[in-house]
Amino acid sequence: MISKEKQAALSNRMTKVGISEDDLIEKFILGSGKGGQKVNTTSSCVYLKHVPTGLEVKCQKERSRELNRYYARRLLCEKLEEIILKEKSERKKALEKLRKQKKRRSRKHKAKLVEDKREHSKVKNFRKPPKMED
Repeated sequence: MISKEKQAALSNRMTKVGISEDDLIEKFILGSGKGGQKVNTTSSCVYLKHVPTGLEVKCQKERSRELNRYYARRLLCEKLEEIILKEKSERKKALEKLRKQKKRRSRKHKAKLVEDKREHSKVKNFRKPPKMED
């Protein structure tokens, strides 16, 4: 269950963004995916549409309908804030960071890395004690 504080915080956030419950079309869709028979037989997936902006959100994070309703509203608020404030949400920033990390390096970059490693190995070789020759 969601605490009353979180519910109140979400409702405050919705009013700041300009979402009222009257503007929302809410439907419950039959779930799918992980979660076993419980998910496949109950309508726990929440579909929200904000009529004035036309934004649509579908959420099936949890097996509980109430939790999915909460998450869907939170997601809708994030999307509207992105549009209104024109700044990226934390979720989008994290996705971009992941994309940059997984991006393949160019040949030029790889060559530079190899060259840097060779230079570093030369420096480390100078640290070794001199070899004794027979």
